[in-house]
Amino acid sequence: MGMNRQQKAAKVEEVSALVAKAHTIVVAEYRGLDVESVTKLRRQARGEGVQLRVLKNTLARRAVSGTAFAGLSDKLVGPLMYCFSADPVAAAKVLASFAKDNDKLVLKAGAMPDFVMDEAGVKSLATMPSREELLAKLMATMQAPIGQFVRTLNEVPARFVRTLAAVRDAKEQAPA
Repeated sequence: MGMNRQQKAAKVEEVSALVAKAHTIVVAEYRGLDVESVTKLRRQARGEGVQLRVLKNTLARRAVSGTAFAGLSDKLVGPLMYCFSADPVAAAKVLASFAKDNDKLVLKAGAMPDFVMDEAGVKSLATMPSREELLAKLMATMQAPIGQFVRTLNEVPARFVRTLAAVRDAKEQAPA
C-alpha cells in the first residue's frame, strides 16, 4: 500500500536526519537477495553502527537535495539499499564484505560530503583502515621516539650495574 503525502514527508524528514549525521552514504542494488540474507546484513550493519534503509529513490533524492551528498542523486536508479554511517569507512566495509559472499548484492555508488564514488571507489574505501586503527597507528608512531629515548636513558645505569656485577663476580672467582 502506498504512502500518503504526510507519511512521505515524515520519511523524508527521517532520512534527512540520517543524512545530516552521516559522513558516508553507500548504495547497493539488492535485487535477488532473500529475506534471510538481508536480515544477516542488517545485523552486521547494526553491529558496526551503520543505518541500513530500503527507500524509494524519489524520497532519497529529496532527502539528499541541498546537502553535501546532492551529487549522489544521479546514481539513485533501480532497487537500492542505502547505508548511512558516521564512520567514513564502516558502511563501505559492511557492504563490500557482504558483497564478497553474496553475488546478488551489487555495490552501485557511494558518497562522502561533496565527493561521489563509483563502485571501484567504494571498494577502495572499504580497504582503508578504520578511524580507530588509524588513531592507534598514529599513537604508536608518536610514542616510538619517546619509548626509544627512555630505553636509551635506562641503558646507561643498567650497563653500569651489569659492569659492577661482572667485577664482583670476577673478584669472587679470583683466588684470595
